[in-house]
Amino acid sequence: MNQKKQYKKVVLAYSGGLDTSIIIPWLKENFGCEVIAVSGNVGQADELDGLEEKALKTGASKLYIEDLTSEFVTDYIWPTLKAGAKYEGYLLGTSFARPIIAKRIVEIAQKEGADAICHGCTGKGNDQVRFELAIKAFAPEMEIIAPWRIWDIKSRDEEIDYAQAHDILLKISRETNYSKDKNLWHLSHEGLDLESPANEPQYDKILELGVSPEKAPDSPTYLTLHFEKGIPTALDGEEMDGVSLIEKLNQLGGANGVGLLDLVENRLVGMKSRGVYETPGGTILYHAHEVLESICLDKETAHFKAIAAQKYADLVYNGQWFTPLREALDAFVDETQKTVTGDVKLKLYKGNIINAGVTSPYSLYDEATASFGEDDGYNQADSAGFINLYGLPIKERAKLSKNWKK
Repeated sequence: MNQKKQYKKVVLAYSGGLDTSIIIPWLKENFGCEVIAVSGNVGQADELDGLEEKALKTGASKLYIEDLTSEFVTDYIWPTLKAGAKYEGYLLGTSFARPIIAKRIVEIAQKEGADAICHGCTGKGNDQVRFELAIKAFAPEMEIIAPWRIWDIKSRDEEIDYAQAHDILLKISRETNYSKDKNLWHLSHEGLDLESPANEPQYDKILELGVSPEKAPDSPTYLTLHFEKGIPTALDGEEMDGVSLIEKLNQLGGANGVGLLDLVENRLVGMKSRGVYETPGGTILYHAHEVLESICLDKETAHFKAIAAQKYADLVYNGQWFTPLREALDAFVDETQKTVTGDVKLKLYKGNIINAGVTSPYSLYDEATASFGEDDGYNQADSAGFINLYGLPIKERAKLSKNWKK
């Protein structure tokens, strides 16, 4: 590759996976630059083990490992949960992890006086957009290097060839070469046999956060979640911080086969993509939050919030986290959550989440009014007038249309 531009110092978004493992020597070969690696800890746990040694051995001058887990939950996960945002059923696990990582990388690049920021996202994916829009939001003049858009490597197989030629140790082989993204919220799987929607996922082979429903226990697990203004704060009566709560729910949900999603989704760049997602704790939280909102929100607010939730999901999925509209939607969502406080009891059983009771001091459900029994607050005779007025347009059209020319 002939590259005229040279850089003195490049900060790399580094995970230690296949892409970024080979990018460090590739940057040094092609740009003659110092490479500073940055890994944002958003709950990927054991993936951080041995990362510093690996980064330095492959040519980085230093590695930053930034603990972003608490901020990730408070400023990214909880707002998205409160909004009820889902993209085609997907709970946005990779999507909202990218802006927080990119924001921290920009801060380090500015501190280090870097010439450019580099990422390992492919030219076919959504993450390139998410990273680069976040970088533009905080460092609009910063140059961005995206090797997948300019190097000669064309496939993950060729990446493995490059790694072997440069004596770079990899945790994967050609047979287990799935593209994965793991954080506190989820684990995604793409590639290999999953690229064909005709293939059933080999759950026994790929699952890491839990088991398939068939392997789940024959007895159910009950749990009770408490929410304060839309935010989960306690599990089974025990107050917990957000990170610990999600970790515990991941264990409970995973053990019961909860939170598996096999999805062909519409990527931002225009193509369809097939992925399998594990989101056990997140799936439980979304379900519980929706159940609580069902008794705490009035009809018009709930229905309009569903419209806003779709837009919120599109913004997060499409990399537009740091935008005025997302902030404005947060303000609307926070207003709706003022009364979303209460307890939700659920039963987990072989991949299912079954409602087992919900209570709230702000409940709008009046058992006396809704009852099939006798009550003093509702006069059933009133419904006749309501139906006459509500149905008047239908009645008038039917009456008058008899005289229309067919």
